[in-house]
Amino acid sequence: MKPFLTAHIPGTGGVIKESPDDFIVTEIPAYEPSGSGEHVYVTIEKRGMTTLEALRRVARVLRITERDIGYAGMKDSIGVTRQTISVQRIRPEDVIGRDLDGVKVISALRHGNKLKLGHLKGNRFRIVVRAVGGDAASRAASVLAVLAERGVPNWFGYQRYGVQGNSHLIGAALVRRNWRAAVDLLIGDANAVRDPQWRSAIEAYWRGDLVGALRLMPALCRSERDVLQRLVSHPEAWEKAFGALHPRLKKLYLSAYQSCLFDRVVEQRLNELDQILAGDLAWKHVNGACFLVEDADVERERVRRFEISATGPMFGAKMKQAGGTVRSAEEQILEDESITLESFDLGNGLAMEGERRPLRVPLGEHSFSRDGDRLLVEFSLPKGSYATSVIREITKMF
Repeated sequence: MKPFLTAHIPGTGGVIKESPDDFIVTEIPAYEPSGSGEHVYVTIEKRGMTTLEALRRVARVLRITERDIGYAGMKDSIGVTRQTISVQRIRPEDVIGRDLDGVKVISALRHGNKLKLGHLKGNRFRIVVRAVGGDAASRAASVLAVLAERGVPNWFGYQRYGVQGNSHLIGAALVRRNWRAAVDLLIGDANAVRDPQWRSAIEAYWRGDLVGALRLMPALCRSERDVLQRLVSHPEAWEKAFGALHPRLKKLYLSAYQSCLFDRVVEQRLNELDQILAGDLAWKHVNGACFLVEDADVERERVRRFEISATGPMFGAKMKQAGGTVRSAEEQILEDESITLESFDLGNGLAMEGERRPLRVPLGEHSFSRDGDRLLVEFSLPKGSYATSVIREITKMF
């Protein structure tokens, strides 16, 4: 379990995500659609499905390609999400009020450009924590006060690491060009899944029964099936087998590895999260620009006002590097992993350029209320930040 910024405050206990309505996410758009243009901005509501699955369903029902759909943020399958997608070659009246194979359409308005990843301000969360302890209200209030003052540790959520919790390990294998390990990790560990048929498929793989593994692998495990299909035809051709995956999925694995390494930096600097050092690349919260800190004393007041924060590395081939002791600490992580920045360029168009990410983010408008053993917490965070970073501080359960 990762450490807590508010370790001095006892947790409320409790559980989250007992039902989809316990975890509601609403995107905060960067701009509103203009009402004219060749793209239609469609606000959708999805339950129990990932953003990519929702896009597949929308494309199938509307008989368009997934390339014609844009989206601002990736959301996981847990809970209820309202987010906006952009669709070409349709009219608003084609979709308004419809249910597109489980994807509910809330609104549809025209706009001039395709929605791209990152085109949002942030997300608003409404989360129910069940089975909390007797002092839940006072403890939640104390935790939220600290987070509002010092900032929310910008951890990546555990959902970043996939159903089996090993997406970052697959990414690490990719960076090291260890294709056999990448395939092994993709198929995974039978003990990490619940579905009996899926478990049997994984067990067959580890027995060396590729045909049996392919036959048993559930249809929903499309990537695993694609890899197994190639292995059945060409055993031991590990790189060729892993090449069956869509480049977008490979980048997700690489991104998960980047996230894991970033979280190490958050942990190293957690107790000084609201401080800055000479050599830091500071993040301007108003626009996301970075600059090198030469004199920490000069910038201290801006840190206190939450105008700027220290950043950590999302390692990549073209990432801007910090200076001084900050750079040395980040380079030590790469050395410990036996990789370099250039390792993130795998060739053939598969590369992670890298970027800086703030070590903390501001806690937006927030509130809480208690009803029996239920605690309702509402707050907003900037784009790219995870609600679990707030909830774990409150509950101390994960």
